[in-house]
Amino acid sequence: MNISVVIPLLNEQESLRELHDWIARVMQSNRFSYEIIFIDDGSTDGSWDTIESLASENKAVRGIRFFRNYGKSQALHAGFRMAQGDVVITMDADLQDNPEEIPELYELITRQHYDLISGWKKKRYDAVLSKNIPSKLFNWAARKTSGLKLHDFNCGLKAYKKVVIKNIDVYGEMHRYIPVLVKNAGFTHIEEKVVRHQSRKYGKTKFGIERFIHGFLDLITIWFLSRFGKRPMHLFGALGVLMFFIGFLSAGYIGADKLYKLYHQQPTILVTQNPWFFIALTTMIIGSQLFLAGFLGEIILRTKTKNDRYKISGTLNVDVPESGNKTQKVTTETRDNDNE
Repeated sequence: MNISVVIPLLNEQESLRELHDWIARVMQSNRFSYEIIFIDDGSTDGSWDTIESLASENKAVRGIRFFRNYGKSQALHAGFRMAQGDVVITMDADLQDNPEEIPELYELITRQHYDLISGWKKKRYDAVLSKNIPSKLFNWAARKTSGLKLHDFNCGLKAYKKVVIKNIDVYGEMHRYIPVLVKNAGFTHIEEKVVRHQSRKYGKTKFGIERFIHGFLDLITIWFLSRFGKRPMHLFGALGVLMFFIGFLSAGYIGADKLYKLYHQQPTILVTQNPWFFIALTTMIIGSQLFLAGFLGEIILRTKTKNDRYKISGTLNVDVPESGNKTQKVTTETRDNDNE
């Protein structure tokens, strides 16, 4: 199969058929073998009914339905696990991403052997104050932190080699940082492409200004995990040693000062009245806590088990891959109340 198109969505019933028809035209005109994977992230409108209708008309349409809204990262994770195409394209369901970009993205991956092509919405049709300016700040911070020279980390339109999406773990709200996850996984042939951005035709955005606050917090998390996620003792242990060293010097100073004054028969004060005593005591306690944090982090890394991150209530034209710690397989078109 040439291409898998992975589309996470939440309450996008009005745009789904138009998007499907547009993608199908592009695929057929370029003679691509393809699949379209819609992941319904807990929609409360008729989105799943539309996906069912499309799947009955076109066997290339796959559907995954979550019991409730788990977030875009979980939807992408489920879609990536099921994608079978040599090239995987992700796009949003709101018609702001243009399917006409797909052939060129496919060529960049297959002919120029990029691992990831990330879209760059150079000209945006979004609100300036609520989306454009915060997005520029967010992308600037991501560039400085990750070292990747991309202008638009969070563009929904991206193309991947199949091997890439099978070797990254998109969790939490890390869909904003997929290029960073790809780089951390060892794939370095990453580039961006200017793509056409279109104004929203139906409905309204599902993301508010709070997503940028969450985004910056996630940026700190991914920076920390990329550097110390596999070796927490290196960070906490080093800080613990530093605190102990400061405490040791402080205690040494107290002792030397006390002995010097006694030797020269100068008036002295109780050790507990010396300000350096409290500095020594505090830094040694902090050092112990940092060491403990490092040891606990190492123990957790070696004993952790991953819990279910989402529940699937139904599928269309696909089988849910077996996995004891990611998702739970359920029969197509059924809901099992025990999974709630």
